[in-house]
Amino acid sequence: MSKITAAITAVGAYVPEFVLSNKVLETMVDTNDEWITTRTGIKERRILKEEGKGTSFLAIKAAQDLLNKRGLDPKEIDLIIVASATPDMPVAATACFVASEIGAVNAFSYDLQAACSSFLYGMSTAASYIESGRYKKVLLIGADKMSSIIDYTDRTTCIIFGDGAGAVLFEPNQEGLGLQDEYLRTDGVGREFLKIEAGGSILPPSEETVKNKQHFVHQDGKTVFKFAVSNMADVSEKIMQRNQMEHDDVNWLVPHQANKRIIDATANRMKLDASKVMMNIHKYGNTTSATLPLLLSDYENQLKKGDNLIFAAFGGGFTWGAIYLKWAYNS
Repeated sequence: MSKITAAITAVGAYVPEFVLSNKVLETMVDTNDEWITTRTGIKERRILKEEGKGTSFLAIKAAQDLLNKRGLDPKEIDLIIVASATPDMPVAATACFVASEIGAVNAFSYDLQAACSSFLYGMSTAASYIESGRYKKVLLIGADKMSSIIDYTDRTTCIIFGDGAGAVLFEPNQEGLGLQDEYLRTDGVGREFLKIEAGGSILPPSEETVKNKQHFVHQDGKTVFKFAVSNMADVSEKIMQRNQMEHDDVNWLVPHQANKRIIDATANRMKLDASKVMMNIHKYGNTTSATLPLLLSDYENQLKKGDNLIFAAFGGGFTWGAIYLKWAYNS
């Protein structure tokens, strides 16, 4: 009997309608379109404006898109993982609500949080469940409402982030397709450079923490950029070496969309032509857990069965890594 591998067999996505362009940001903070585009590659990002709607709304929409495209009965889903840094609320897992709302009554569900690496780590987790033979259909959703934790008077962070969600279905494969290898890393030194200071167990919410804007994302941009450039490139090169791959063997780089310069540095280390690098940062900005599945959705029609994909991400914690996956279907 051939070995069971975990393959992505369907993709779905959702982004809000409201577009926050660089031109609009020019009216909000001291910045301009040229400065943002040159340093990040971002032109616009999507923002979920509706009151009372959070990350679960985005996740549900992406899951429903996948279910409709695939014609899948949600009752067949065994497990739902919601990768997110912006859950609807503390304690109550967002994934539980998502599962109920989409009708996945036979699934258990939970959240996974590793900042911008959440979806990448979620791929490892989902694949492990499939490879064990215990479950047949695992729905992995990457969703973040980053606008809920961004200070729109802080020009260093408000230009970067957007809202969105993407979903993939993992199923068993016996053709050798799907997840082939992974190299995942963490380093707690990063905790000081990319964080939300208040709202956790160390510094619970108070009138003072709200007044001091300690519930918004704070980033030491230069330090994070330096770590991200070197580490995303390192792990991408490492996973190629471990699998005896040359640049010609890689069909696509699927990089976390944090900054175009980081993406370019990773592609250059891998000696990849720009035509092999998935990119949509100009449209959505950094959607944190949603960047990788949104790329798959945007490029799905260009993917061919057997294509070699290298996923790479870097996030707070610090967390980072790379995954090598063989694409399992033609659109």
